[in-house]
Amino acid sequence: MTELDPSILSFYEPLPDGSFRSTQATVGPWDRRLQHGSPPISLMARALEQSIPSSPSMRISRLSVEFLGPVPLADVQITTECVRPGRRVELWSANLEASGRSALRATSWKILAEPGRSTEAGSDERPPPIPAAQPRELFEGVDWVGYGHALEWRFVSGSFVELGPAVVWTRALLPLVPGEPITPLQRVLLMLDSANGVSAELPAKSWTFVPVDFTVVLYRHPRSEWVGMDARSVIGNDGVGMTHARIFDEEGTLGRSVHTLFIARR
Repeated sequence: MTELDPSILSFYEPLPDGSFRSTQATVGPWDRRLQHGSPPISLMARALEQSIPSSPSMRISRLSVEFLGPVPLADVQITTECVRPGRRVELWSANLEASGRSALRATSWKILAEPGRSTEAGSDERPPPIPAAQPRELFEGVDWVGYGHALEWRFVSGSFVELGPAVVWTRALLPLVPGEPITPLQRVLLMLDSANGVSAELPAKSWTFVPVDFTVVLYRHPRSEWVGMDARSVIGNDGVGMTHARIFDEEGTLGRSVHTLFIARR
């Protein structure tokens, strides 16, 4: 299987006008002209994280993304806006444009996080051990996926070539943009839009299961380089489905995510 070109050093390259050039590390499995959803979502999160809130202690606790169409392998521009300012809670929006149109739209709640303000409560399921390094094996019939090579994947159960639920650990191998460490939130998002792929219930060669949206709620951000998910998909008989995932790091559960899926034969 073809590896990622070693000259590619990041998912995106910043341009003088404030936009970003998409590298081959963003390419998804089905069309080399299109990006996988995870890198552009992570880039929007970067813009939202860098947008100045009322307090530096605010953090993104919920992010919802609407897919307005495929994201082409092209230069992208992101704009952000504070929709509802506040001292403790703020609502922000972001828009990603590519090739002259809006491709992704997001909203996020930033909540003031103060250690000691509340008492920890509720179940915190322990994460599975991280397996030893595994051979990289992507979807059947796909011989090259830039995004797939830009992360390390270690499956506890399931795989890209098995149907059904999957539990997998991931680690980003490239920065989102050159010279910047990946933030904890970005680590999660670089993995998360693959949840419907790793937990596919139908063969990808003959079925498409396209996410039309994406919501993640994190009650804490990860504290380790490795992040993982326990992903499961459920499909109705009328072409509508969903994928949900428990998200964790090496210390325990972080939160949950959900996708709405459009299902059809290829």
